[in-house]
Amino acid sequence: MRKLVVFISSVQREFASERQELAEYIRKDRLLGQFFEPFLFEALPASDQRADSLYLDAARKCDVYLGLFGLEYGFENEKGISPTEMEFMEAGVAHRTRLVFIWGEQNDRNPKMQRLVSLAESQLVRKRFSSLMDLKTQVYSALVETLMQLGHIQTAPFDASINRNASLDDIDEQKVKNFIVLAKTKRGFPLAVQTPLDEILTHLNLSKDQKPTNAALLLFGKLPQKWFTTAIVKCARFHGTVISKPIPAHRDFHGDVFELIDQAVDFVLSHIDVSTGSRTESNDVPVQYEIPRSAVVESIVNAVAHRDYASTGSVQVMIFSDRVEIWNPGFLPPNLSIDQLKRPHASFPTNPLLAEPMYQVGYIERMGTGTGDITRDCTLAGLQEPTFLQEDVFKTILWRKITPQVTPQVTPQVTPQVKSKKSIEKIDIQSLEYRIVIAISGEMSRQTLMKSLGLSDNKNFRENYLDPAIQNGWLEMTNPKSKGSNQSYKLTRKGKILQTKLKKSSL
Repeated sequence: MRKLVVFISSVQREFASERQELAEYIRKDRLLGQFFEPFLFEALPASDQRADSLYLDAARKCDVYLGLFGLEYGFENEKGISPTEMEFMEAGVAHRTRLVFIWGEQNDRNPKMQRLVSLAESQLVRKRFSSLMDLKTQVYSALVETLMQLGHIQTAPFDASINRNASLDDIDEQKVKNFIVLAKTKRGFPLAVQTPLDEILTHLNLSKDQKPTNAALLLFGKLPQKWFTTAIVKCARFHGTVISKPIPAHRDFHGDVFELIDQAVDFVLSHIDVSTGSRTESNDVPVQYEIPRSAVVESIVNAVAHRDYASTGSVQVMIFSDRVEIWNPGFLPPNLSIDQLKRPHASFPTNPLLAEPMYQVGYIERMGTGTGDITRDCTLAGLQEPTFLQEDVFKTILWRKITPQVTPQVTPQVTPQVKSKKSIEKIDIQSLEYRIVIAISGEMSRQTLMKSLGLSDNKNFRENYLDPAIQNGWLEMTNPKSKGSNQSYKLTRKGKILQTKLKKSSL
């Protein structure tokens, strides 16, 4: 089957690197690469033909015209028209499929480019993008839609597929509003909280004709597991280095993808060692987990975002005495190797429409660097380099610190060793509520306490940390009659005594 040629057009100097990366993304994506061949004008061999004749011929003969319109209008010919505009018009005359993606604000745009943008808006549906990742997601969705319209595929990829049995009533509107608030803060999301639900989902390529996609239900569904029973995260802690019974701690987490990640991360942080620093430089107590929190988060985010949701398996997180394993029922793209994962590489997300909103709210920081960041953060923390394995599932193994057995010192030191003020004090914590006792300083809100411990899931924090600490008499509310966000907590007299003992025991 002949591949469809995608002519990627823009003012050359404005989107030169973006066009190159977009072409690589299309060429190497496991679905798009089967059907499309990207074309860049600069890839043409040297010729004695006029440049304008060559690019207009390419625009005329392509199957899909893909235009990137930004702030600049570009070089103008003797008639005052740029190659970008001529390519757009030529593709229209030839009745080619035209896809236009717009970047930047109207007030900053060259007047001639603004006129071209207005012309495109009057003739076809166009999308806006704010980053390279956003652009890739928009292009992915548009090209998948093109393939379906042309009859080349009958069923869209999982994340882009419309769920015919669901409706917008199955979407939690408050979750969407919370998403917009956070996405505005993190990435400058362009839509307002008051924007109608369908318009927001359409902007994110998560709905069509008032029907949500599978990605929409996973991100913002009221009951995601109603539609996808295996979209859960199973977490367990074992006593030794192998899977064996009895299992001291085991949880199956449900909810949307954000809740799944938060709950799984907090489970891991609740079952690995933690150290605290002193308050010599700040009122806040610096908390340091034996495995960097960033590595734990990135590993679990990768598993949830990039798993194969058609699989009957689930994401599994297992904590052993020497390591943490994260199992993802999915496979690496064929163009990526295990070795490449540890270096900067192009991003080929399995579920790009699922990954984009996760990027918008900061769960994914940069595409293509996650596994490299995991390796770097663990290495800087003095840990063994993480292991990545592709077997029947994809595995990420984060190695824990193994404390060597120290022979007791019979002869006492004559001169006691002086601890550096900045040194990290090791705390042997058996009960999770002890961690609050160590971390709290003065009066602190629930949100501040969670942040100080690196926790995200409210339910986990309340059930396993806060409530036990209050019930055991270590903490008390500053305003027992209040149940709102203004509530804060402080140590009781009993709690202050315990905090002193814990600090002394860690020296």
